[in-house]
Amino acid sequence: MKVLVAGAGLGGLCLAHGLLRAGVDVRVHEREDGPHSRYQGFRIALNAHGLAALHACLPERLHALLAAVSGPMAGERRVMDGQLREIRRLGAVDEGTATDRYVLRQLLLAGLGDRVEFGKPVVGYTERADGTVEAHFGDGTGAVGDLLVGADGVGSAVRRQLLPGAEVVTVPGNAVLGRTPLTERSAALVPGFGTVVHGTGASMLLGRMEFRRPPRLAAAELAPDVRLPDTGSYLRWVLMLPGALPAGPRAWDAVRDDLLAVLDGWHPDLVDLVRRADVVNSSPLTVRYAEPVPHWDGSRRVTLLGDAIHTMPPSGGQGANTALRDAALLARTLTAVQHGTAELPDAVEQYEQRMLEYGFAAVAESLERLPDFTPAR
Repeated sequence: MKVLVAGAGLGGLCLAHGLLRAGVDVRVHEREDGPHSRYQGFRIALNAHGLAALHACLPERLHALLAAVSGPMAGERRVMDGQLREIRRLGAVDEGTATDRYVLRQLLLAGLGDRVEFGKPVVGYTERADGTVEAHFGDGTGAVGDLLVGADGVGSAVRRQLLPGAEVVTVPGNAVLGRTPLTERSAALVPGFGTVVHGTGASMLLGRMEFRRPPRLAAAELAPDVRLPDTGSYLRWVLMLPGALPAGPRAWDAVRDDLLAVLDGWHPDLVDLVRRADVVNSSPLTVRYAEPVPHWDGSRRVTLLGDAIHTMPPSGGQGANTALRDAALLARTLTAVQHGTAELPDAVEQYEQRMLEYGFAAVAESLERLPDFTPAR
């Protein structure tokens, strides 16, 4: 069996590892020019589902490295005002771990080699009479496999063809995502799981990414063939704005000046986070979510996972975890096909039915929690 994966994000790469463990021929085709060509995002929380999925799919030799380059994520969730006076508490959390999206992606690329091909955006597909599927790439070439998995994110070309009526909604307002090197002063802003600040004109979400060990040094000791970035510990922040930012591409200095104007009168420690932000790893963020779709009739040679089907706001902390859960479930389902104990069409349908159920439940939960993190309009 040969599986084609559109998209080398966390879900697509996790799936590739799970399929390799089962002896499946898997090829991943990614639109980006290379593994370092784009800003990858920020700290994410790995819950029990996400961690279990990674452990199920990654080679065991990488489990210790995964733990070493993660960080603590437990304690109280506080809500503060713009002067850092406590408003209320949302309850303590004592599960999961923090990881950096870029570091995790580099870890997931380890061992896949030329099975991941960059500069190959999947722009469509054709289901062939012989029961196979051909993926079409942006450069006019293609590849043929037994199954095509659309793991190509919120703008998925695979989803547009498979489910042309599926709707993705953009949440009103805007957000800016940033990170600032961790210091003793900034660490005090997040003494527990996370901090939400509701100030005048905006809300701010704060989370700490404190690596247990520096990623590059941990890889050198625990898995010398793996190259991880020299990323230092940081404080991740998201500034939620009720109105839109000026349209079009803008330099970070201009964006920062706009944010500092919004934060005028806020506590100096919060203003300092934006002033000292890492320019390379800070950018505007559009919040979107997918409307639920019923299980579709037809193709069993094309399926979807992650943001390509159930994109959700970050308010539930479940986007990456759900994509990883998809990957592990699909890998397990396809392993049965590889071993001859299941037929591919039935296995894909079973995966889709389960994935749609828990995936859109996660979307609903994230939407329910979104008002806790957004400013009043």
